Formats: sequence, structure tokens, C-alpha cells
Amino acid sequence: MPDANADPLIVAISSRTLFDLEDSHALFEAEGIDAYAAFQRQREDDLLTPGIAFPLVRKLLALNEGSPAEAPRVEVILISRNSADTGLRIFNSIAHHGLAIKRAAFSNGAPPFPYIRPFNADLFLSTHAEDVGKALEAGVAAATLLPARAPQHRFDQLRIAFDGDAVIFDDEGERVSREGGLAAFAEHERSRAGEPLSGGPFRGFLDALHRLQAAFPPGLDSPIRTALVTARSVPAHERVIRTLRDWGIRLDEALFLGGRPKGPFLEAFGADIFFDDSEHNIASAQGLVAAGHVPHGIANRP
Repeated sequence: MPDANADPLIVAISSRTLFDLEDSHALFEAEGIDAYAAFQRQREDDLLTPGIAFPLVRKLLALNEGSPAEAPRVEVILISRNSADTGLRIFNSIAHHGLAIKRAAFSNGAPPFPYIRPFNADLFLSTHAEDVGKALEAGVAAATLLPARAPQHRFDQLRIAFDGDAVIFDDEGERVSREGGLAAFAEHERSRAGEPLSGGPFRGFLDALHRLQAAFPPGLDSPIRTALVTARSVPAHERVIRTLRDWGIRLDEALFLGGRPKGPFLEAFGADIFFDDSEHNIASAQGLVAAGHVPHGIANRP
């Protein structure tokens, strides 16, 4: 059984990733904060439709089954630009859906990212790219999700997929590839196959997720399944495998796609969420799985 004394995995999410708030957000953009606030108050008893991250949150919180209420294995925290007043509709919807979300920060229009670190969040998900960038700068794994209705999934397991370079690992490989081409990248990785890669912005979240995953029985019956989905191919696979071995991290599946579009493979894996630094790969995944853009590394520099 998981260790009741272990630190929980803490995931901070914005209200627009948890619920579909696009109608009211469009009103805010067109008519301002007063119209938005009136709209939310008038409808605070109208339940919100699940958003893009809703299935992920439900599966995360389900991992607390059997754990003491005072020592959850996973905690989800709401980080919102709403005020507490306009946020009442959000909490009514949270209660209706039975989501055990107990902590929240409402910044009333101000950037909410300063509260992410005090909550000790391992991951931050938002539709607001600026907040995501600030969280990454502060050393918190973070990704931007485009708002959408909650996708349907086939698996009861929590399934999380990661890109490698500039997400789990640093962007060393991408920098070499951009500067010297694929042949230079292949030689660079071949000559350094035994040298572990440096960690990227999601190294800490991967560590926390691995600790949680390792507390459950391994194999197909585990409630968590992970995958590496990378554009790398042979021979650039070896350094990745040896790096994860050096870190003591287990990823259940590894897909070395050699540049093939990632979307169909992510759909086949049944990812609840996928993290990638490339907007091209995010576009390939959108509509198939929830895809979080990680604005880090050379691919995201002007």
C-alpha cells in the first residue's frame, strides 16, 4: 500500500481547464469584468460542463481511494483568475461532480502563478500561456491546454504520456539537431550514449509521479500507466534508456517514432494527457487526447 507519510502528488489547475467556461470568458473579453461577474452570479446554480482536464482530475483524485482523508496520495488545487464571489459557480459544480478539491486561490484578475510554489505544486495546468511561462521560470512543471470539452477515454487507468527532449530531458538534443541537422544529432547521441541527459522542466513531476506509481503493484493492473512518446529513433534511443535507468525511473511504454505524427499513437495509448514542447506535435494530438504545450527550450525561443 502507498506510504501514508509520503508527500502527496500536488496538481494545480485553472478553472478553464477543469470546466467549459468559454461562453462566460467570451463575454469577459467582449464586455469586461462587470458583465462577466453578473453573468456568473445569475448562473451560480447552473452546473458547468466538464472541460479538457476534467477526466484527468477525476482519475487523479480516484487514486485516493482507501487512503486517510488527512493523508491523500494526490491533491488537486484550483488556481483561478476569478474572484471568490464569481468562483462560487465553480465550487458548486465541483461539489456536484463529487470532486474532492479543498484548496483554491482566487486572484480576482491578477496573475495567480505566485501562489503555485507556496502550495508545493508538482504540476500546473492552465489555458493562460503567460501564467504557464511564469510557473516554468519558477521551476514548476507547467503546460498550456487549449480549452475544449472533456475527451472520452477507454481506460480506467490514469494514462500520462511525455515527450522526451525539452520536457523530461533538457533541450540539448534539439539544439544540436537545429544547428547541425539529423546526422549531427545522431552522431552526438551515439557518442554520448553512456552519458545521462540533464533533466528538463518535467523531471521533478516525473519523479513525484514515479514515487506515487511505485507505491502500487506493478503491471497492467496498476492504476497509473506512463509512456514516453518521442520523435527519436535508433540509435538515439540508447541514451534515453540509460538516462531513465540512471535516474531510477520506470516508464511503462516507450514509443520511438522517428518523426512520425504522434497523434494516432497517443490515441492508441489512450493518454489522459500528453506533454510536448512542440506546437506541431500538440496540433497532431488535439482532438484525440488532451495535449499540454510546454513552452520550453529552443523550439519556443523567438
